[in-house]
Amino acid sequence: MSYRYVGILLNAAMYRGVPRRKTGQESLSNYEKAAAEFGLIPVFIHIGDINIRKGRTAAYIYQNHQYEQVSMPIPDVIHNRAIFQEISAQRKIEALISKGIDVFNVNNRYGKDVIHRLLSADPFLRSSLPDTAVFSYPALRRFMEIHDDLILKPCRGTVGRGIMRLHREKSGWRITYPSSIRKPTWIQHKLRRGELPSYVQQYLLQVPYLIQERIPLAESKGRSFDFRVSVQRGMTGDWAVTGMFAKKSPPGMFISNLAGGGKACPVPELLSEVMTSSQASLVIDQVEHLSLTIAGYLSLKLPLLADLGLDIGVTEDGRIYFIECNGRDQRYGFSKAGMNDTWKASYREPMAFAWYLYNRRE
Repeated sequence: MSYRYVGILLNAAMYRGVPRRKTGQESLSNYEKAAAEFGLIPVFIHIGDINIRKGRTAAYIYQNHQYEQVSMPIPDVIHNRAIFQEISAQRKIEALISKGIDVFNVNNRYGKDVIHRLLSADPFLRSSLPDTAVFSYPALRRFMEIHDDLILKPCRGTVGRGIMRLHREKSGWRITYPSSIRKPTWIQHKLRRGELPSYVQQYLLQVPYLIQERIPLAESKGRSFDFRVSVQRGMTGDWAVTGMFAKKSPPGMFISNLAGGGKACPVPELLSEVMTSSQASLVIDQVEHLSLTIAGYLSLKLPLLADLGLDIGVTEDGRIYFIECNGRDQRYGFSKAGMNDTWKASYREPMAFAWYLYNRRE
């Protein structure tokens, strides 16, 4: 009997945790159940174990009521959930593709500057983007002349790390920035003569940043919010919105990332606090339309995208903005929002797309 295996490519730490089922926010059981629905068997692999010349890899597979490591042929379809920094790993992915293996979500971390530049080329999408530029001091001075509220964010930052806010008050400009990148406490500092604090200046020399106008996001009970939209390709190969949840910022804060203390909740529940049901329906339709348009456009520019988490904001007057794109959506926000069926569906769709790719091969 010929089995259809789908490789789930993981980073090293997560891969090591597979036999103990210690994989952080990644749910092995959701993969197992979703893959079984399409007659697939998920195998969990690591880039370092793949031998291109021999066409084989080590892999964890569930059998005998546990995850066992086996040696097996490289699966014909691989869902990439890893982020690679090493050139050797990137070249190995390219070698897999050159041998006819379908690797979807080839790159899981495109720079925010790259995504913004791509989307800016489309007139419709450009109108849904906040004013943005790659950081330089001349660009910062220009932005401070035309905007009263700015966000500085790392081009390749994640879960809100390193993000800063510059806003103008009656007494002048003030910056809010983290004391450290990994476990920050927030520091507010009044700018003197428009000069950034030395710590901030030093960090901006080391890490590429974007400057962005801060979108005046709608608020609920004094807490701003945006939406995380899961946009995925499934069994037809077409893009669809699997679901969305709202992210509320912590009290008094300007970021809504769950890792930074934000709260996840169902979108209709949150919107019911700030607008009528008809207004909420319109906002949800607009968010879905923008998300599908962005996913479709990016998939024309970037190789074999299939699984995106988009952050979309809405202002108090109902205008919709794209905030950023996550190439490795963590998905657990659906679970935290009490949306367990949608959480499971966010694992089902990539397995459905793997099934689509197998059928396309045949």
